[in-house]
Amino acid sequence: MDNLLKAFLRSDHAGEIGAVYIYRGILKIAKDPELVNFSKRHLATEESHLQKIEAVLPKKDRSKLVWLWKVAGFLLGFLPTLFGPKIVFATIEAVEAFVEEHYEEQLKYLRAQPNPNQELIDLLQSCQDDEIDHKLESAEKKNLTPGIFINIWTKIVGGGSAFAVKVAKII
Repeated sequence: MDNLLKAFLRSDHAGEIGAVYIYRGILKIAKDPELVNFSKRHLATEESHLQKIEAVLPKKDRSKLVWLWKVAGFLLGFLPTLFGPKIVFATIEAVEAFVEEHYEEQLKYLRAQPNPNQELIDLLQSCQDDEIDHKLESAEKKNLTPGIFINIWTKIVGGGSAFAVKVAKII
């Protein structure tokens, strides 16, 4: 496994940890039945992704900042829940839009290799497909007219996600 691929997978691992903790943060205080159901379903998907990434990324190559990804993910789920389901759905949509692009970058890289690892391509494609479904479901459920607060918040979420990936690729 080359260094770039290790960096990609390290960031995927960190991201899936963060995703698991986003839903745990939501479920810690969510009362809305639709949001609870949504979060439980998506938590199960993210836990499955995490297991699959852990199966292909040796422990020694994983991020050394797992504690940070847990805390950041938890807060990214918990805090929007204080403001209601629509803000949570907007947050999830923003995260998943970033993740979709992140997986696409990796898939392009893998497919361009002289001997593409089809098993890894299939795994990442499956994860990307699930994340796209999460994004679309969130967009449908948020039912918000974008205002200045939502626009700023989703930019912060997207920028924070991009920064976290850069850090996770290195540490």
